[in-house]
Amino acid sequence: MRSDRDRFTDEFGHLSPAKTPPKYDLTEGSIFGSIFKMGLPSMIGFAAVNLYDVVDMFWVAKLGPENVAAITIFFSFYWVISSANQIAGTGSVALISRRYGEKDFPATEAAIKEAILLKWMLAIFFGILGYIFIRQILALLGAETNVLQLSIEYGIIQLYGLGVSFAVFTIYTALRGVGDPNKAMGLMIAGVVLNMALDPFLIFGWWIFPEMGIRGAALASVISRSFAFIVGLVIFYGGFTSVRLHLKGQMRVSMLRIWQMIKIGFPSGINSISFSLSRLVIMPMVTVFGTNVVAAYGVGMRVTAMAIMIVVGMGLGVSALTGQNLGAKKFDRAKETAYKSILFTAAVMTGFSLFFILGADFIVKFFFDTEPLVSLGKEVIRILAMTLPAIGIAKVIEMIYAGAGDNKPSMVFSLIYSWILLIPAILITTKLLDFDHTAVWWSMVFSGYAGTVLFFMYFKREKWLEKLI
Repeated sequence: MRSDRDRFTDEFGHLSPAKTPPKYDLTEGSIFGSIFKMGLPSMIGFAAVNLYDVVDMFWVAKLGPENVAAITIFFSFYWVISSANQIAGTGSVALISRRYGEKDFPATEAAIKEAILLKWMLAIFFGILGYIFIRQILALLGAETNVLQLSIEYGIIQLYGLGVSFAVFTIYTALRGVGDPNKAMGLMIAGVVLNMALDPFLIFGWWIFPEMGIRGAALASVISRSFAFIVGLVIFYGGFTSVRLHLKGQMRVSMLRIWQMIKIGFPSGINSISFSLSRLVIMPMVTVFGTNVVAAYGVGMRVTAMAIMIVVGMGLGVSALTGQNLGAKKFDRAKETAYKSILFTAAVMTGFSLFFILGADFIVKFFFDTEPLVSLGKEVIRILAMTLPAIGIAKVIEMIYAGAGDNKPSMVFSLIYSWILLIPAILITTKLLDFDHTAVWWSMVFSGYAGTVLFFMYFKREKWLEKLI
């Protein structure tokens, strides 16, 4: 009788694994060495991306708190649309790294192409929906008058660039999946530098550029992502990494395999949708406290997101390592890599938490110079910083599951976190007990730790080691 693995091979038409050894094999040698080789470049790359977010908010803050509030409200909506990107992205992490770990390079090439195609299909569909309903949704989120108009102006340009915004992350994922995270890091940094350079020119009309205000910030993002995507295609089609793409590869692009990618990533997409919708529901609970609170919330989220996304970057490296080790059938190594990654993440995020708590005053004054914005911003950053260790651990566990192609546990615990812990806590404290806006931030801390404890207890069952894809 054939195994599930053999049936999968027949059904999806994989070629026999290539005999040539991979250029990068991280299933051998030091585990911490492999974690750092894959994780550190991803961490640096995501740190650069989030440094841009902070600098972007710095320039936008010069336009006034209404502009900061407009971007904050729009991104509550944008995160929901971006959940579609998570579906394809998570499925591609598992398939690209598994096929590469099996040394099946024709299948690895096909998986990369299929992921890019799927990203563009999803971006076109959800971009059109977003364009049609943007005004109604932003108004429901509490955006009014000038803030609403600014949010629409910024958002329309972001929606036009949704295709490259989705697809460029497949380039980063694919480079990590084939064991070449340094090029992914270089691309991310290059895109960020271009973005940061364009921001003041397009926002304020420096030199020969028109003064576009908040629309300039959005356009700078689209241009920089387009640049990174094009250079990424040159890297793959030019043969500058361990798996080369061809216009006509040994394996044809298959809708059947694309569907498998969707099935693998669908629970992760539900996870992301759940998180994004919860933020969508929370936003009106924040906007009722006024524009200043929304602006402070936006800055606090962007600042603390720097630490979170750095860990997400490391987690994506660990995710690729997980897939490669499982593809090579090195289960003990996959397990040891996972637990060492969690331990390292806890230490890093504790350091970030202390840094933000102690440095909140200096950080906030980078954006605001008037009361009550400074006081509100310090309060948000210090409280949200307390939850960073819990969020970091949960994110890395989520990425380990993604690398194994087992995304249902992450989906379930995301639903528990958002809809059983977080939102009820906010409703009880702000509506029933009539606490002020600080209850929202403390509810996030409570929910983050409670959800992570439950998630880690389930993770220790280690069912993910048995997942076949």
